[in-house]
Amino acid sequence: MRIVNRLERFQYSDIRRLLSGIIVVTVGFVVLLVLCFGLPCRNASCLSLVKVSGFVDSQVSLVKTEMKYINVSTDVDVDEDEKGKRKKDYSLDIDREDDDVAISKVKVELNVSLEKPKMAVESSVLVSGKDSREGNVLSIIRHKQEAAVSIAQMNTLLIQSLSSFQSPKPRWSSVRDSEMLAAKTEIENASGVDGFIGLDASVYRNISKFQRSYDLMERKLKVYVYKEGKKPIFHKPMPRGIYASEGWFMKLMESNKKFVVKDPRKAHLFYIPVSIKALRTSLGRDFQTPTSLADHLKEYVDLIAGKYKFWNRTGGADHFLVACHDWGNKLTKKHMKNSVRALCNSNVAQGFRIGIDTALPVTYIRSAESPLEYLGGKTPSERKILAFFAGSMHGYLRPILLQLWENKEPDMKILGPMPRDPQSKKQYREYMKSSRYCICARGYEVHTPRVVEAIMNECVPVIIADNYVPPFFEVLEWEEFAVFVKEKDIANLRNILLSIPEERYVGMQARVNMVQQHFLWHKKPPDI
Repeated sequence: MRIVNRLERFQYSDIRRLLSGIIVVTVGFVVLLVLCFGLPCRNASCLSLVKVSGFVDSQVSLVKTEMKYINVSTDVDVDEDEKGKRKKDYSLDIDREDDDVAISKVKVELNVSLEKPKMAVESSVLVSGKDSREGNVLSIIRHKQEAAVSIAQMNTLLIQSLSSFQSPKPRWSSVRDSEMLAAKTEIENASGVDGFIGLDASVYRNISKFQRSYDLMERKLKVYVYKEGKKPIFHKPMPRGIYASEGWFMKLMESNKKFVVKDPRKAHLFYIPVSIKALRTSLGRDFQTPTSLADHLKEYVDLIAGKYKFWNRTGGADHFLVACHDWGNKLTKKHMKNSVRALCNSNVAQGFRIGIDTALPVTYIRSAESPLEYLGGKTPSERKILAFFAGSMHGYLRPILLQLWENKEPDMKILGPMPRDPQSKKQYREYMKSSRYCICARGYEVHTPRVVEAIMNECVPVIIADNYVPPFFEVLEWEEFAVFVKEKDIANLRNILLSIPEERYVGMQARVNMVQQHFLWHKKPPDI
Protein backbone atom coordinates (compact mmCIF):
# COMPACT_ATOMS: atom_id res chain seq x y z
CA MET A 1 0.00 0.00 0.00
CA ARG A 2 1.53 3.32 -0.95
CA ILE A 3 1.50 6.24 1.43
CA VAL A 4 -0.91 8.95 0.40
CA ASN A 5 -1.13 12.51 1.56
CA ARG A 6 -3.53 13.60 4.27
CA LEU A 7 -6.29 14.60 1.89
CA GLU A 8 -6.11 11.42 -0.14
CA ARG A 9 -5.94 9.22 2.93
CA PHE A 10 -8.99 10.94 4.28
CA GLN A 11 -11.10 9.40 1.55
CA TYR A 12 -11.11 5.87 2.78
CA SER A 13 -9.94 5.78 6.32
CA ASP A 14 -12.58 8.29 7.26
CA ILE A 15 -15.21 6.76 5.01
CA ARG A 16 -14.58 3.45 6.76
CA ARG A 17 -14.67 5.22 10.05
CA LEU A 18 -18.03 6.76 9.24
CA LEU A 19 -19.40 3.53 7.88
CA SER A 20 -18.09 1.40 10.68
CA GLY A 21 -19.91 3.65 13.09
CA ILE A 22 -23.04 3.69 10.98
CA ILE A 23 -22.85 -0.05 10.78
CA VAL A 24 -22.81 -0.42 14.47
CA VAL A 25 -26.20 -0.09 15.96
CA THR A 26 -29.68 0.43 14.52
CA VAL A 27 -32.63 -1.75 14.44
CA GLY A 28 -35.27 0.53 13.25
CA PHE A 29 -34.49 0.34 9.60
CA VAL A 30 -31.70 -2.11 9.87
CA VAL A 31 -29.47 -0.04 7.80
CA LEU A 32 -26.01 -1.11 8.30
CA LEU A 33 -24.48 -2.49 11.23
CA VAL A 34 -26.11 0.38 12.90
CA LEU A 35 -27.92 -2.38 14.68
CA CYS A 36 -29.37 -0.26 17.38
CA PHE A 37 -32.12 -2.83 17.32
CA GLY A 38 -34.83 -0.62 18.53
CA LEU A 39 -36.29 2.76 19.08
CA PRO A 40 -34.31 5.90 18.39
CA CYS A 41 -31.27 3.80 17.57
CA ARG A 42 -29.33 6.85 16.73
CA ASN A 43 -26.11 5.17 15.89
CA ALA A 44 -22.96 5.75 14.05
CA SER A 45 -21.13 7.69 16.65
CA CYS A 46 -18.58 8.02 13.93
CA LEU A 47 -15.80 8.08 16.40
CA SER A 48 -12.37 7.03 15.47
CA LEU A 49 -11.33 4.14 13.41
CA VAL A 50 -8.67 2.41 15.34
CA LYS A 51 -6.05 0.00 14.24
CA VAL A 52 -4.76 -1.99 17.16
CA SER A 53 -1.36 -2.16 15.58
CA GLY A 54 1.13 -4.38 17.23
CA PHE A 55 -1.18 -5.17 20.11
CA VAL A 56 -3.13 -8.08 18.73
CA ASP A 57 -0.07 -9.28 16.91
CA SER A 58 2.14 -9.02 19.97
CA GLN A 59 3.12 -12.15 21.75
CA VAL A 60 0.31 -13.43 23.88
CA SER A 61 0.81 -16.53 25.91
CA LEU A 62 -0.98 -19.72 24.96
CA VAL A 63 -3.58 -20.91 27.33
CA LYS A 64 -3.48 -24.36 28.65
CA THR A 65 -6.48 -25.57 30.50
CA GLU A 66 -6.50 -28.71 32.51
CA MET A 67 -9.80 -29.34 34.14
CA LYS A 68 -11.56 -32.28 35.64
CA TYR A 69 -15.11 -31.50 36.62
CA ILE A 70 -17.20 -34.51 37.53
CA ASN A 71 -20.97 -34.80 37.16
CA VAL A 72 -21.33 -31.34 35.72
CA SER A 73 -24.48 -30.57 33.77
CA THR A 74 -23.64 -29.35 30.30
CA ASP A 75 -24.61 -29.36 26.67
CA VAL A 76 -23.44 -32.21 24.53
CA ASP A 77 -22.45 -30.88 21.15
CA VAL A 78 -19.07 -29.18 21.05
CA ASP A 79 -17.64 -27.02 18.27
CA GLU A 80 -14.58 -28.51 16.62
CA ASP A 81 -12.79 -25.19 16.88
CA GLU A 82 -11.77 -26.12 20.41
CA LYS A 83 -8.34 -27.60 19.78
CA GLY A 84 -7.40 -30.61 21.83
CA LYS A 85 -9.19 -33.65 23.10
CA ARG A 86 -12.44 -34.01 25.00
CA LYS A 87 -13.65 -37.18 26.59
CA LYS A 88 -17.44 -37.20 26.96
CA ASP A 89 -19.98 -39.48 28.57
CA TYR A 90 -23.40 -38.38 27.46
CA SER A 91 -26.72 -39.24 28.99
CA LEU A 92 -28.85 -36.92 26.84
CA ASP A 93 -28.50 -35.44 23.38
CA ILE A 94 -29.05 -31.70 23.19
CA ASP A 95 -28.72 -29.45 20.17
CA ARG A 96 -25.82 -26.99 20.22
CA GLU A 97 -28.33 -24.31 19.23
CA ASP A 98 -29.23 -23.95 22.89
CA ASP A 99 -25.63 -23.84 23.98
CA ASP A 100 -25.78 -20.72 26.09
CA VAL A 101 -29.10 -20.88 27.87
CA ALA A 102 -30.36 -22.72 30.89
CA ILE A 103 -31.01 -26.32 29.91
CA SER A 104 -31.86 -29.64 31.41
CA LYS A 105 -29.24 -31.57 33.32
CA VAL A 106 -26.86 -33.92 31.60
CA LYS A 107 -24.29 -35.85 33.53
CA VAL A 108 -20.94 -35.64 31.87
CA GLU A 109 -17.37 -36.21 32.87
CA LEU A 110 -14.96 -33.86 31.21
CA ASN A 111 -11.25 -34.43 31.01
CA VAL A 112 -10.23 -31.41 29.04
CA SER A 113 -6.86 -30.51 27.69
CA LEU A 114 -7.29 -27.52 25.46
CA GLU A 115 -4.95 -25.17 23.72
CA LYS A 116 -6.70 -21.84 23.25
CA PRO A 117 -4.89 -19.42 20.97
CA LYS A 118 -3.58 -16.26 22.59
CA MET A 119 -4.83 -16.96 26.08
CA ALA A 120 -3.37 -18.62 29.08
CA VAL A 121 -5.34 -20.43 31.71
CA GLU A 122 -4.28 -23.23 33.98
CA SER A 123 -7.10 -24.80 35.90
CA SER A 124 -7.03 -27.07 38.89
CA VAL A 125 -10.43 -27.17 40.56
CA LEU A 126 -10.35 -27.66 44.31
CA VAL A 127 -13.47 -29.10 45.85
CA SER A 128 -12.96 -27.71 49.32
CA GLY A 129 -15.82 -25.53 50.50
CA LYS A 130 -14.68 -22.33 52.18
CA ASP A 131 -11.10 -22.60 50.98
CA SER A 132 -12.24 -22.42 47.38
CA ARG A 133 -14.12 -19.23 48.07
CA GLU A 134 -11.44 -17.59 50.19
CA GLY A 135 -8.52 -17.82 47.86
CA ASN A 136 -6.98 -21.25 47.57
CA VAL A 137 -8.91 -21.70 44.37
CA LEU A 138 -7.17 -18.70 42.87
CA SER A 139 -4.76 -21.28 41.52
CA ILE A 140 -7.66 -22.23 39.24
CA ILE A 141 -6.99 -19.24 37.01
CA ARG A 142 -3.44 -18.04 36.58
CA HIS A 143 -3.78 -15.50 33.86
CA LYS A 144 -0.71 -14.03 32.30
CA GLN A 145 -1.83 -10.46 32.41
CA GLU A 146 -0.36 -9.47 29.09
CA ALA A 147 -3.03 -11.66 27.50
CA ALA A 148 -6.01 -9.91 29.10
CA VAL A 149 -7.22 -6.59 27.72
CA SER A 150 -9.40 -4.71 30.18
CA ILE A 151 -12.31 -2.45 29.22
CA ALA A 152 -10.21 0.54 30.31
CA GLN A 153 -7.41 -0.51 27.96
CA MET A 154 -9.92 -0.91 25.13
CA ASN A 155 -11.14 2.62 25.76
CA THR A 156 -7.56 3.88 25.65
CA LEU A 157 -6.87 2.04 22.41
CA LEU A 158 -9.97 3.52 20.83
CA ILE A 159 -9.12 7.07 21.86
CA GLN A 160 -5.34 7.02 21.36
CA SER A 161 -5.59 5.34 17.97
CA LEU A 162 -7.99 7.97 16.66
CA SER A 163 -5.85 8.78 13.66
CA SER A 164 -3.66 5.70 13.38
CA PHE A 165 -5.64 3.74 10.82
CA GLN A 166 -4.63 4.04 7.18
CA SER A 167 -6.83 2.56 4.50
CA PRO A 168 -5.76 1.92 0.91
CA LYS A 169 -6.66 4.58 -1.60
CA PRO A 170 -9.45 3.51 -3.98
CA ARG A 171 -8.20 2.50 -7.41
CA TRP A 172 -10.44 5.18 -8.91
CA SER A 173 -12.61 7.90 -7.46
CA SER A 174 -16.37 7.80 -7.06
CA VAL A 175 -19.01 10.41 -6.41
CA ARG A 176 -20.00 8.32 -3.37
CA ASP A 177 -16.61 9.05 -1.83
CA SER A 178 -17.35 12.76 -1.99
CA GLU A 179 -20.77 12.25 -0.43
CA MET A 180 -19.30 10.29 2.44
CA LEU A 181 -16.56 12.88 2.87
CA ALA A 182 -19.18 15.62 3.17
CA ALA A 183 -21.17 13.54 5.68
CA LYS A 184 -18.05 12.95 7.73
CA THR A 185 -17.38 16.67 7.90
CA GLU A 186 -20.92 17.34 9.09
CA ILE A 187 -20.58 14.73 11.81
CA GLU A 188 -17.24 16.07 13.02
CA ASN A 189 -18.70 19.57 13.19
CA ALA A 190 -21.87 18.54 15.03
CA SER A 191 -22.59 21.13 17.70
CA GLY A 192 -22.36 20.02 21.31
CA VAL A 193 -25.60 19.44 23.18
CA ASP A 194 -26.50 17.89 26.51
CA GLY A 195 -29.11 15.48 25.24
CA PHE A 196 -31.91 14.63 22.85
CA ILE A 197 -35.45 13.44 23.27
CA GLY A 198 -35.39 9.82 24.36
CA LEU A 199 -31.60 9.76 24.73
CA ASP A 200 -29.28 10.39 27.66
CA ALA A 201 -25.83 11.80 26.91
CA SER A 202 -24.21 9.81 29.74
CA VAL A 203 -24.53 6.48 27.92
CA TYR A 204 -22.98 7.70 24.64
CA ARG A 205 -19.40 8.55 23.87
CA ASN A 206 -20.48 11.63 21.91
CA ILE A 207 -24.21 12.18 21.66
CA SER A 208 -23.88 15.08 19.18
CA LYS A 209 -22.00 12.97 16.65
CA PHE A 210 -24.29 10.08 17.37
CA GLN A 211 -27.38 12.13 16.59
CA ARG A 212 -25.93 13.78 13.51
CA SER A 213 -24.63 10.50 12.11
CA TYR A 214 -27.97 8.82 12.59
CA ASP A 215 -29.85 11.66 10.91
CA LEU A 216 -27.49 11.64 7.92
CA MET A 217 -27.78 7.89 7.69
CA GLU A 218 -31.56 8.09 7.48
CA ARG A 219 -31.47 10.75 4.82
CA LYS A 220 -28.58 9.67 2.63
CA LEU A 221 -27.22 6.19 3.19
CA LYS A 222 -27.64 3.67 0.36
CA VAL A 223 -26.70 0.00 0.44
CA TYR A 224 -26.43 -2.57 -2.32
CA VAL A 225 -27.17 -6.20 -1.44
CA TYR A 226 -25.50 -8.76 -3.68
CA LYS A 227 -27.97 -11.12 -5.36
CA GLU A 228 -25.39 -13.84 -5.99
CA GLY A 229 -25.11 -16.90 -3.76
CA LYS A 230 -27.35 -19.91 -3.18
CA LYS A 231 -29.49 -20.70 -0.17
CA PRO A 232 -29.14 -21.65 2.63
CA ILE A 233 -25.63 -20.21 2.98
CA PHE A 234 -26.71 -16.95 1.33
CA HIS A 235 -30.04 -15.13 1.44
CA LYS A 236 -31.72 -17.41 4.00
CA PRO A 237 -32.30 -15.67 7.35
CA MET A 238 -32.44 -17.79 10.50
CA PRO A 239 -34.29 -15.60 13.01
CA ARG A 240 -34.36 -18.10 15.89
CA GLY A 241 -31.76 -19.48 18.25
CA ILE A 242 -28.47 -18.26 19.61
CA TYR A 243 -27.26 -16.85 16.28
CA ALA A 244 -30.49 -14.98 15.61
CA SER A 245 -28.87 -11.54 15.24
CA GLU A 246 -27.20 -12.77 12.07
CA GLY A 247 -30.57 -13.87 10.68
CA TRP A 248 -32.56 -10.83 11.75
CA PHE A 249 -30.11 -8.44 10.17
CA MET A 250 -30.25 -10.34 6.89
CA LYS A 251 -34.04 -10.57 6.99
CA LEU A 252 -34.60 -6.87 7.64
CA MET A 253 -31.85 -5.65 5.33
CA GLU A 254 -32.93 -7.66 2.30
CA SER A 255 -36.54 -6.56 2.73
CA ASN A 256 -35.66 -2.90 3.26
CA LYS A 257 -36.79 -0.36 0.69
CA LYS A 258 -35.42 2.81 2.24
CA PHE A 259 -31.72 2.07 2.26
CA VAL A 260 -31.31 -0.72 -0.30
CA VAL A 261 -30.75 0.30 -3.94
CA LYS A 262 -30.98 -1.84 -7.07
CA ASP A 263 -28.22 0.03 -8.85
CA PRO A 264 -24.85 -0.70 -7.19
CA ARG A 265 -23.42 2.52 -8.64
CA LYS A 266 -25.63 4.44 -6.22
CA ALA A 267 -24.46 2.55 -3.12
CA HIS A 268 -22.17 3.80 -0.39
CA LEU A 269 -21.84 0.31 1.08
CA PHE A 270 -22.16 -3.27 -0.14
CA TYR A 271 -23.70 -6.01 2.00
CA ILE A 272 -22.56 -9.63 1.67
CA PRO A 273 -25.67 -11.64 2.73
CA VAL A 274 -23.91 -14.71 4.12
CA SER A 275 -24.91 -16.83 7.12
CA ILE A 276 -21.82 -18.21 8.84
CA LYS A 277 -24.08 -20.55 10.80
CA ALA A 278 -25.45 -22.05 7.59
CA LEU A 279 -21.96 -22.18 6.09
CA ARG A 280 -20.80 -24.09 9.14
CA THR A 281 -23.60 -26.67 8.97
CA SER A 282 -24.71 -26.99 5.33
CA LEU A 283 -21.73 -28.22 3.34
CA GLY A 284 -21.31 -31.69 4.78
CA ARG A 285 -18.34 -33.56 6.14
CA ASP A 286 -15.97 -32.48 3.40
CA PHE A 287 -16.21 -28.89 4.62
CA GLN A 288 -15.65 -29.07 8.36
CA THR A 289 -12.33 -27.31 8.85
CA PRO A 290 -11.93 -23.53 9.09
CA THR A 291 -9.64 -23.59 6.09
CA SER A 292 -12.13 -25.35 3.80
CA LEU A 293 -14.99 -23.11 4.91
CA ALA A 294 -12.90 -19.97 4.48
CA ASP A 295 -11.98 -21.14 0.98
CA HIS A 296 -15.70 -21.48 0.21
CA LEU A 297 -16.13 -17.81 1.16
CA LYS A 298 -13.18 -16.92 -1.06
CA GLU A 299 -14.99 -18.48 -4.00
CA TYR A 300 -17.87 -16.10 -3.33
CA VAL A 301 -15.54 -13.11 -3.11
CA ASP A 302 -13.94 -14.17 -6.40
CA LEU A 303 -17.43 -14.44 -7.94
CA ILE A 304 -18.55 -10.91 -7.04
CA ALA A 305 -15.10 -9.47 -7.78
CA GLY A 306 -15.24 -11.01 -11.25
CA LYS A 307 -18.79 -9.91 -11.99
CA TYR A 308 -18.69 -6.40 -10.46
CA LYS A 309 -16.02 -3.73 -10.25
CA PHE A 310 -16.81 -2.52 -6.74
CA TRP A 311 -14.86 -5.03 -4.64
CA ASN A 312 -11.74 -4.44 -6.72
CA ARG A 313 -12.03 -0.65 -6.47
CA THR A 314 -11.50 -0.67 -2.70
CA GLY A 315 -10.25 -4.17 -1.97
CA GLY A 316 -13.56 -4.78 -0.20
CA ALA A 317 -13.14 -1.83 2.19
CA ASP A 318 -16.66 -0.52 1.51
CA HIS A 319 -18.21 -3.98 1.96
CA PHE A 320 -19.60 -5.43 5.16
CA LEU A 321 -20.93 -8.67 6.58
CA VAL A 322 -22.68 -9.81 9.75
CA ALA A 323 -21.57 -12.98 11.52
CA CYS A 324 -22.80 -14.18 14.89
CA HIS A 325 -21.49 -17.75 14.81
CA ASP A 326 -18.42 -18.50 16.93
CA TRP A 327 -16.40 -19.08 13.77
CA GLY A 328 -17.32 -15.76 12.18
CA ASN A 329 -13.98 -14.18 12.97
CA LYS A 330 -11.72 -17.01 11.90
CA LEU A 331 -13.58 -17.68 8.64
CA THR A 332 -13.55 -14.07 7.44
CA LYS A 333 -10.30 -12.60 8.74
CA LYS A 334 -8.23 -13.68 5.74
CA HIS A 335 -10.25 -13.20 2.56
CA MET A 336 -12.45 -10.39 3.94
CA LYS A 337 -9.84 -8.66 6.06
CA ASN A 338 -10.42 -5.25 4.46
CA SER A 339 -14.18 -5.36 4.99
CA VAL A 340 -16.15 -4.12 7.97
CA ARG A 341 -17.20 -7.17 9.99
CA ALA A 342 -20.03 -7.10 12.54
CA LEU A 343 -19.12 -10.00 14.85
CA CYS A 344 -20.66 -11.46 17.99
CA ASN A 345 -17.41 -13.25 18.86
CA SER A 346 -15.53 -9.99 19.40
CA ASN A 347 -12.35 -11.25 21.05
CA VAL A 348 -9.60 -8.67 20.75
CA ALA A 349 -6.98 -11.35 21.48
CA GLN A 350 -8.13 -13.45 18.53
CA GLY A 351 -8.17 -10.95 15.70
CA PHE A 352 -11.10 -8.62 16.42
CA ARG A 353 -10.00 -5.13 15.37
CA ILE A 354 -11.28 -2.31 17.55
CA GLY A 355 -12.52 0.52 15.37
CA ILE A 356 -12.48 -1.48 12.14
CA ASP A 357 -14.73 -4.37 13.04
CA THR A 358 -17.83 -3.76 15.12
CA ALA A 359 -19.17 -5.89 17.97
CA LEU A 360 -22.69 -7.25 17.54
CA PRO A 361 -24.94 -8.37 20.42
CA VAL A 362 -25.63 -12.10 20.52
CA THR A 363 -29.37 -12.42 21.10
CA TYR A 364 -31.10 -15.72 21.84
CA ILE A 365 -34.55 -15.52 20.24
CA ARG A 366 -36.95 -18.36 20.95
CA SER A 367 -39.89 -17.11 18.88
CA ALA A 368 -39.46 -15.34 15.56
CA GLU A 369 -43.06 -14.14 15.96
CA SER A 370 -42.44 -12.58 19.38
CA PRO A 371 -38.80 -11.44 19.61
CA LEU A 372 -39.65 -8.98 22.41
CA GLU A 373 -41.53 -11.32 24.74
CA TYR A 374 -40.96 -11.03 28.48
CA LEU A 375 -39.40 -7.58 28.17
CA GLY A 376 -39.03 -5.60 31.44
CA GLY A 377 -38.21 -6.17 35.09
CA LYS A 378 -38.68 -5.03 38.67
CA THR A 379 -37.65 -1.71 40.16
CA PRO A 380 -34.33 -1.49 42.08
CA SER A 381 -36.08 -1.59 45.46
CA GLU A 382 -37.86 -4.82 44.50
CA ARG A 383 -34.68 -6.63 43.46
CA LYS A 384 -33.68 -8.66 46.51
CA ILE A 385 -31.11 -10.99 44.90
CA LEU A 386 -27.60 -9.54 44.67
CA ALA A 387 -26.39 -11.63 41.73
CA PHE A 388 -27.79 -14.37 39.52
CA PHE A 389 -26.37 -16.89 37.06
CA ALA A 390 -27.72 -20.14 35.66
CA GLY A 391 -26.49 -22.03 32.64
CA SER A 392 -24.52 -24.91 31.23
CA MET A 393 -20.85 -25.43 31.95
CA HIS A 394 -19.31 -24.27 28.68
CA GLY A 395 -15.62 -23.49 28.74
CA TYR A 396 -13.21 -23.25 31.64
CA LEU A 397 -14.72 -20.29 33.53
CA ARG A 398 -18.26 -21.35 34.41
CA PRO A 399 -17.29 -24.47 36.39
CA ILE A 400 -15.02 -22.19 38.44
CA LEU A 401 -17.85 -19.70 38.97
CA LEU A 402 -20.06 -22.52 40.20
CA GLN A 403 -17.33 -24.02 42.39
CA LEU A 404 -16.69 -20.69 44.07
CA TRP A 405 -20.22 -19.39 44.52
CA GLU A 406 -22.90 -22.05 44.29
CA ASN A 407 -24.75 -22.24 47.63
CA LYS A 408 -22.13 -20.06 49.31
CA GLU A 409 -24.15 -16.90 50.10
CA PRO A 410 -27.93 -16.51 50.40
CA ASP A 411 -27.97 -13.40 48.18
CA MET A 412 -25.94 -15.09 45.40
CA LYS A 413 -28.08 -17.30 43.16
CA ILE A 414 -25.32 -19.03 41.20
CA LEU A 415 -26.67 -22.20 39.60
CA GLY A 416 -25.79 -24.75 36.96
CA PRO A 417 -28.19 -25.71 34.18
CA MET A 418 -31.87 -25.43 34.98
CA PRO A 419 -34.46 -27.86 33.59
CA ARG A 420 -36.19 -26.88 30.35
CA ASP A 421 -39.76 -27.31 31.50
CA PRO A 422 -42.04 -24.23 31.38
CA GLN A 423 -41.95 -23.72 35.15
CA SER A 424 -38.14 -23.67 35.24
CA LYS A 425 -37.98 -21.26 32.31
CA LYS A 426 -40.37 -18.97 34.13
CA GLN A 427 -38.22 -19.24 37.25
CA TYR A 428 -35.12 -18.31 35.23
CA ARG A 429 -36.81 -15.15 33.98
CA GLU A 430 -38.03 -14.32 37.46
CA TYR A 431 -34.50 -14.58 38.84
CA MET A 432 -33.29 -12.13 36.18
CA LYS A 433 -36.12 -9.70 36.83
CA SER A 434 -35.53 -9.89 40.61
CA SER A 435 -31.72 -9.60 40.68
CA ARG A 436 -29.64 -6.46 40.95
CA TYR A 437 -26.80 -7.90 38.92
CA CYS A 438 -26.89 -10.63 36.27
CA ILE A 439 -23.64 -12.52 35.76
CA CYS A 440 -22.61 -12.79 32.10
CA ALA A 441 -19.76 -15.32 32.21
CA ARG A 442 -18.02 -16.36 29.01
CA GLY A 443 -18.57 -19.84 27.61
CA TYR A 444 -16.32 -21.46 25.03
CA GLU A 445 -15.95 -18.00 23.51
CA VAL A 446 -16.08 -14.54 25.07
CA HIS A 447 -19.63 -13.64 24.03
CA THR A 448 -22.88 -14.77 25.67
CA PRO A 449 -26.57 -13.97 25.11
CA ARG A 450 -26.87 -13.22 28.82
CA VAL A 451 -25.68 -9.67 28.18
CA VAL A 452 -28.79 -8.95 26.11
CA GLU A 453 -30.98 -11.06 28.42
CA ALA A 454 -29.84 -8.94 31.36
CA ILE A 455 -30.57 -5.70 29.51
CA MET A 456 -34.00 -6.93 28.37
CA ASN A 457 -34.83 -7.83 31.99
CA GLU A 458 -33.45 -4.48 33.22
CA CYS A 459 -30.74 -6.17 35.27
CA VAL A 460 -27.24 -4.64 35.42
CA PRO A 461 -24.90 -6.94 33.42
CA VAL A 462 -21.73 -8.16 35.13
CA ILE A 463 -19.41 -9.20 32.30
CA ILE A 464 -16.71 -11.75 33.16
CA ALA A 465 -14.89 -12.34 29.88
CA ASP A 466 -11.36 -11.07 29.37
CA ASN A 467 -10.67 -9.54 25.95
CA TYR A 468 -14.39 -9.19 25.13
CA VAL A 469 -15.25 -6.04 23.20
CA PRO A 470 -18.88 -5.29 24.15
CA PRO A 471 -21.50 -4.53 21.48
CA PHE A 472 -21.55 -1.06 19.91
CA PHE A 473 -18.32 -0.24 21.72
CA GLU A 474 -17.58 2.76 19.48
CA VAL A 475 -20.90 4.34 20.45
CA LEU A 476 -21.84 3.39 24.02
CA GLU A 477 -20.17 4.16 27.36
CA TRP A 478 -20.47 0.63 28.73
CA GLU A 479 -19.07 1.35 32.17
CA GLU A 480 -22.05 3.61 32.80
CA PHE A 481 -24.48 0.67 32.82
CA ALA A 482 -22.43 -2.52 33.21
CA VAL A 483 -19.81 -3.97 35.54
CA PHE A 484 -16.64 -5.59 34.19
CA VAL A 485 -14.89 -8.15 36.38
CA LYS A 486 -11.58 -9.70 35.37
CA GLU A 487 -11.57 -13.47 35.25
CA LYS A 488 -8.80 -13.63 37.82
CA ASP A 489 -11.01 -11.68 40.26
CA ILE A 490 -13.93 -14.10 40.16
CA ALA A 491 -13.26 -15.24 43.75
CA ASN A 492 -13.85 -11.65 44.89
CA LEU A 493 -17.08 -11.25 42.89
CA ARG A 494 -19.43 -10.63 45.82
CA ASN A 495 -17.18 -8.04 47.46
CA ILE A 496 -16.84 -6.19 44.15
CA LEU A 497 -20.61 -5.97 43.78
CA LEU A 498 -21.21 -5.02 47.43
CA SER A 499 -18.63 -2.24 47.11
CA ILE A 500 -20.76 -0.42 44.51
CA PRO A 501 -22.65 2.38 46.31
CA GLU A 502 -26.43 2.21 46.22
CA GLU A 503 -26.68 5.52 44.37
CA ARG A 504 -24.29 4.24 41.73
CA TYR A 505 -26.27 1.01 41.30
CA VAL A 506 -29.59 2.84 40.93
CA GLY A 507 -28.05 5.08 38.26
CA MET A 508 -26.63 2.11 36.37
CA GLN A 509 -29.95 0.29 36.47
CA ALA A 510 -31.70 3.38 35.09
CA ARG A 511 -29.16 3.59 32.27
CA VAL A 512 -29.75 -0.08 31.44
CA ASN A 513 -33.33 0.96 30.72
CA MET A 514 -32.07 3.83 28.57
CA VAL A 515 -29.88 1.67 26.32
CA GLN A 516 -32.37 -1.20 26.12
CA GLN A 517 -33.86 0.21 22.92
CA HIS A 518 -30.59 -0.46 21.08
CA PHE A 519 -30.68 -4.20 21.80
CA LEU A 520 -34.15 -5.13 20.55
CA TRP A 521 -35.12 -6.82 17.30
CA HIS A 522 -38.50 -5.79 15.88
CA LYS A 523 -40.56 -7.73 13.35
CA LYS A 524 -41.24 -4.38 11.76
CA PRO A 525 -38.81 -1.51 12.39
CA PRO A 526 -40.65 1.17 14.38
CA ASP A 527 -41.22 4.66 13.08
CA ILE A 528 -38.92 7.14 14.75
